[in-house]
Formats: sequence, C-alpha cells, structure tokens
Amino acid sequence: MQDANIEIKTGSKITVNLGNRPVPKAALASLKAALDRRNLPIAQVLTDSPTTYDAADALDLRVGQATAHPEPSLSEDTSVYQTQPFDPQEEATPGLLVPRTLRSGRTVRTEGHVVVIGDVNAGAEIIAGGDVIIWGVLRGVVHAGAMGNKKSIVCALEMSPTQLRIADLYSITPKDRFRWGRSRPEMAFIDGDYIVVEPWQRTPRKDK
Repeated sequence: MQDANIEIKTGSKITVNLGNRPVPKAALASLKAALDRRNLPIAQVLTDSPTTYDAADALDLRVGQATAHPEPSLSEDTSVYQTQPFDPQEEATPGLLVPRTLRSGRTVRTEGHVVVIGDVNAGAEIIAGGDVIIWGVLRGVVHAGAMGNKKSIVCALEMSPTQLRIADLYSITPKDRFRWGRSRPEMAFIDGDYIVVEPWQRTPRKDK
C-alpha cells in the first residue's frame, strides 16, 4: 500500500478509518481531545474491531464499518509530501493528515500541523511549521515549529524519537529510556530554554 496524505484545514470534519486495529477508549479520547483543540472534530470512526467500536460509542462518536477506499495515485518513488504555501487571505492553518505509518525514508514537510494515524519509524522525518500529533510510536525525527514557533508541541502514544526538535531547540532520546518497558502517551513542548516531556494529559499553556 502506498503512503498518502490528506490536506485539511481548521474547521474540517475528519473520518478516521482504523480498520481492524483495536484502540482502547483512553487512546481514542486523547486523539479526539487533541483534534478538538485544533477545531478538527471527528465526524465518524470506521472500524472492524469490537474494542474500537466500544471505545468510539462510549465517547459518543458516530461509528461505521471500515471499508477499503481507493488510494490517491502516487508514483513509486514519491517520498516527500508537502502542502501548498499559505494563502494570505486564509485565517485557517493548513495541515496534513497522514492516515498510516511512515516508513523509513519517508518525509512529511508542511508549514502547518501534522497528524499521523500510525507510527513514525526510524529513518522517517516530519518537518512542520506547527504541531505534530502522532497516534502511534515515534521513533524517527520530528521538527515542530520549524519556522521558529516555540509554542508548537509534539504528542505521541509512545515517545522514543531519534531526534526531537521544537523551533531552535532539540533533544535526543536516551538509549536506556525504555529499558524497563515504560510506555505511555507523552507530549513535548518548550518550557523556558528546554524541551520538556510530560504525560499526554493536557495542553501546555501557550501564553508563557
């Protein structure tokens, strides 16, 4: 299956197709909250998993059966996806929704936000002018706030990046960080002169 992306704008409604992937209520709630804060409500969840169906139903989300949709036509050597430049007349922030795992060698580049429904493997890279939300495991390179926005954040269900950058600051994950098997949703943001990583439970204040 080829990688693809969908261009979205603030105010859009999103249909999330999760196939047969079992997603617990807490994980789905985290994604919903993150998208709601960007005014990107979930219109429908498509799933073949009873676990995901129950989670969506408990969150009062419309649920449907997952079905295969034709993929946009992309050349085999396509490795970089990029949004169009900002329209100065638009108040909305453009962004990318990548509805699957980013494999090694893939690059996502946008002036807006990026949402990945899947993992970001080692060797993959995301460069975003805004926030980066990964509903999966982050093992690759992420640069949020790439145009200097220090208020940008990075969220992932499991945070173990090769390199993490926000604006002009960067951080590298210690090799032994997950040796005890700790895995939880986390959020990275700038606090003072440092990148801070906390449990993904709230959005940091952006008026600091």
